[in-house]
Amino acid sequence: MTAPAAKRAAGAHPEGTPPPSPPLPKRRGIELALLMGAVLLSACGYVVVGFARAHPVPSGAAGYGAGLGGLALLAHLAVRLRAPYADPLLLPTAVLLNGLGLVLIFRLDLETPADPAAPAQLVWSTVGVGLFIAVVVLLRDHRTLQRYADGCAALALLLMVVPIFFPAVNGARIWIRAAGFSIQPGEFAKVLITVFFAAYLAANRNALAHTGQSVGRLRLPAGQVLGPVVTIWLISVGVLVLERDLGTSLLFFGIFVVLLYVATGRTGWIAVGVLLAAAGSAAVGTLEPHVHGRVQDWLHPFAGITAGRGPGQLAQSLFAFAAGGLFGTGLGQGHSYLIGFAQKSDFILATWGEELGLAGLTALLVLYALLVGRGYQAAHGLGDPFGSLLAVGLAALPALQVFVIAGGVTGLIPLTGMALPFLAQGGSSVVTNWIIVALLVRISDRARAPRPAPDPAAPTAPGGAR
Repeated sequence: MTAPAAKRAAGAHPEGTPPPSPPLPKRRGIELALLMGAVLLSACGYVVVGFARAHPVPSGAAGYGAGLGGLALLAHLAVRLRAPYADPLLLPTAVLLNGLGLVLIFRLDLETPADPAAPAQLVWSTVGVGLFIAVVVLLRDHRTLQRYADGCAALALLLMVVPIFFPAVNGARIWIRAAGFSIQPGEFAKVLITVFFAAYLAANRNALAHTGQSVGRLRLPAGQVLGPVVTIWLISVGVLVLERDLGTSLLFFGIFVVLLYVATGRTGWIAVGVLLAAAGSAAVGTLEPHVHGRVQDWLHPFAGITAGRGPGQLAQSLFAFAAGGLFGTGLGQGHSYLIGFAQKSDFILATWGEELGLAGLTALLVLYALLVGRGYQAAHGLGDPFGSLLAVGLAALPALQVFVIAGGVTGLIPLTGMALPFLAQGGSSVVTNWIIVALLVRISDRARAPRPAPDPAAPTAPGGAR
């Protein structure tokens, strides 16, 4: 027996080839335990709201807990069977956020019994979990999406154009409403655009980073390289400006800048992105009446009180945060319903801040940070550029949304009218967020799964590369 043959027979690896990665624990048991905790915490919140308002246990508490637990169990089984190495924290975090959102919407429904939103939100959450399971089961490899990047871009633009032909709602043309059914196509478009950006930047990252002309310390890529993706972005932003949905416009721009920075590794793109966002916001805020009104409300939140018209939504939101203090007034005992029609959507964070205080806000932001951080960790563990960029983009979506919403309701930036992920009322939003979590679960499974051992019989290139 020759020496190489003896090594193969003994299980040793050929020289110059990396050994297979050691097996990682699947941790599905930890995931199941965390899911039980998330469901129990949400059910307790439901009961606390009932005690705070009417003192009996709400009649639907058992059904709510059983329904949420059943959905969580089905999602867990899908992950256990189809993505056994997936990050064990992603699914429990999503279930807890969704469960707390249902509790908060139920709590606000008690102030508006003629317009309940929790039943519809529960139905949409069920649809979202169903799509989560479908994605985890049917999408065996996230790299499949790379083949359909152009189709994703075309479909995303179509989804953004269609609402222009429907009546505006609260000043924005972002809804399709027919026969009592309504959806917000832009929510789905953001995932499709992220897939396209990730695929294009992954295919052209070397050209973006190492070609073009230098302007100061910044190297500008060649036009033919950057042109297609910028064109898609400009078209999407132009459509969104026509629809007056500037929150989603800012979200797309943020994803574009983040992925461009990750693809090229050049920090100068962050500065350029911030300057362009500031310039574009100033221009739109000056020229577009709907946005100009929001900017004025941001600059002068107490102008309505001074003029004798009463506080506006932003002023009510600031009063709610101030009333909450450090530990809040208690779940179900706040007055943020005074904010008006947007209490369950744009301003639901104000309700959380008033009733759970700064401590509750911190805990909520930690949950979002956990979801985003685990997405970035999945990106770090992958070897393919498309998967890494896609994971970064998907994780950046909720991060940017939380920043825009939290900044808007606290007066840091003008209000944009976006939905807080999982927490706010919105069927399209909650469904889209479940799809995002499903894709992150699929990607994290690939990142954490043990790499197969190299085939000793495979030809070896000089230097040991295969």
